[in-house]
Amino acid sequence: MFRFFCIILFLISAVFTEAQQLPIYSQYMLNGFLINPAVVGHEGYTAVNLTAREQWLNLENAPSTYALSGQTRLLKNSFIARAASIRRRKRVMSRSGRVGLGAYIFTDSNGAFNRTGIQGTYSYHISMSTYQLSFGISLTGYQFRIDEDKIHTYDPNDRLLIETKKSALIPDANFGIYYTDRNIYAGLSGMQLFQSTLKLSGDEGAGFKMVRHYFLMAGYRFDVIDFLFAEPSFLLKTTEKIIAQLDINLKLYFKEDYWAGVSYRTGGGTNIKEEPIEGVGSSIIIMAGARVDKFFFGYAFDYTLSSIGKYSIGSHEIMLAVKFGDSARRYRWLNRY
Repeated sequence: MFRFFCIILFLISAVFTEAQQLPIYSQYMLNGFLINPAVVGHEGYTAVNLTAREQWLNLENAPSTYALSGQTRLLKNSFIARAASIRRRKRVMSRSGRVGLGAYIFTDSNGAFNRTGIQGTYSYHISMSTYQLSFGISLTGYQFRIDEDKIHTYDPNDRLLIETKKSALIPDANFGIYYTDRNIYAGLSGMQLFQSTLKLSGDEGAGFKMVRHYFLMAGYRFDVIDFLFAEPSFLLKTTEKIIAQLDINLKLYFKEDYWAGVSYRTGGGTNIKEEPIEGVGSSIIIMAGARVDKFFFGYAFDYTLSSIGKYSIGSHEIMLAVKFGDSARRYRWLNRY
């Protein structure tokens, strides 16, 4: 029984501590909503995004993530006519044009452990002549589940295994700030702010604490020639335990309709014992995508540089999106694709 309990502790620590507790996205710049709630509605479009990620293919029970999100901006460019006098009227932007709403559902599996949840987001955008400052907050709740069929023990009727909870509901919240102008975007967000505790037994003193995560991202877009744009960017992910990971990216856009890029992701750092995190090594990422009318498609391939790359054929991520709303509903200088 003691050995089984130690195994459970080890597996959960591997999933929720050393793997930073949150899923990895290689194409985060195509749907920043997944890591920063302030992004919701910042473009003015009503958009639906689907992201599917299969990590370390060819390995049994390897991590996989699926996320379906939707976002919109409420009456972004609506105006209210106020009568100052019979002969004079002025038009001012509606306050409701500053509000964005979004939601997404997700499922994230890693071996015998699975998280399935939903998130609702409210954002507020302050638009000036050449830039926009956005704030966002989201509430999220998810169910953590253990797939008992994927856990093999010497005694399947072990009392500890039977008494251990196989699922738990966890509430949490996220907050973010996002800045955009003609050439630059930058965002800072905090995730899992409540640091809720996951309890899998009746012992009041036992539990696994969710750790706050912080995401800092920024990018700069400039013209190379008339029909070619370049966008270097980075994403820094860290926790309060200083388990940091850095993505350095470079993307090229051709006529706004096609893009290709390369990224380098550092390893996952060290755990609280200052030991290397096994299996979370650095990676090289190749990505490409295209836009056809209001439809977008993106693909990313991750090649792991650590020893796990010898046993896997890489990680694959697909992003599909559709955007509704004509250009009159958005600022023309806001175009992240």
